[in-house]
Amino acid sequence: MLNPLTKFLQFTPLPASPSRRKLLISGLGLAFGLLGARTAAAQQHVTKTAPAPKPANAKKIVMLDPGHGGVDSGAVGHEGAEEKHIVLEIANSVRRCLAEHDHIEVRLTRDADHFIPLYQRVEIAHQHQADLFVSIHADGFTNPSASGASVFALSNRGASSAMARYMSKKENDADNVAGAKYAAADNNYLQQVLFDLVQTDTIKNSLTLGHHVLEKLRPVHHLHSQTTEQAAFAVLKSPSIPSVLVETSFITNHTEEQLLSTPRFRQEIAQAIADGIVSFFHYFDSHERKPR
Repeated sequence: MLNPLTKFLQFTPLPASPSRRKLLISGLGLAFGLLGARTAAAQQHVTKTAPAPKPANAKKIVMLDPGHGGVDSGAVGHEGAEEKHIVLEIANSVRRCLAEHDHIEVRLTRDADHFIPLYQRVEIAHQHQADLFVSIHADGFTNPSASGASVFALSNRGASSAMARYMSKKENDADNVAGAKYAAADNNYLQQVLFDLVQTDTIKNSLTLGHHVLEKLRPVHHLHSQTTEQAAFAVLKSPSIPSVLVETSFITNHTEEQLLSTPRFRQEIAQAIADGIVSFFHYFDSHERKPR
């Protein structure tokens, strides 16, 4: 699969009576061409870094994204447990669980304690031609009584709840915590190309993925939200990869901080996430459809 941005950066003639979708894609290609030398350089970079097409019988690639990292510790519990370490351990456990399935290959956006900007996590997934993207976190909230697991998908119509809006703002502020400042032009495709092109199908598949993960989490841990919530999470803004963000628990809840600090609970959560991913792939196989 070629880099999904390549087609947005090329202008091609349209047939008679073009659809709105084709007009948008062509128009975006022309618009990008008018942005000047900086955009031209970015186009050249995209072309050079586009990965080779995947064979038809290739393994399904799952990109796991342990949230935060490096100078960005994420949420911190009352006893000092840091989200960035907890979620990296859970992600590694999910990888081990999925390794038991021959048709699945797992990659991580980070496998050590270092900072990665949000938009770069999306780019990493595309460069690895990921079929799914799962970002793993541990909630932090001002009210220490908040508890339970949640799953979030992207929304192009606003947040599905006040909590979803709060969580997306908090997670999107991660780059600011790390002192990272990125110009809007550098992240242009994440903010302007997404919402009116392939994003509708991608969000639909993301919600399906969220449903399967939630159903596997339900027997393991109390759910804070019974359905997949939606908000404008920057790390979920892939144009073509079904993506969800899993908040495994509230690390700011004293009881759940203690749970997250135990290997047994982390393994149970990891197994549930892995089972949800496998269930999602089985669902699409049984319907003779591809996730993207």
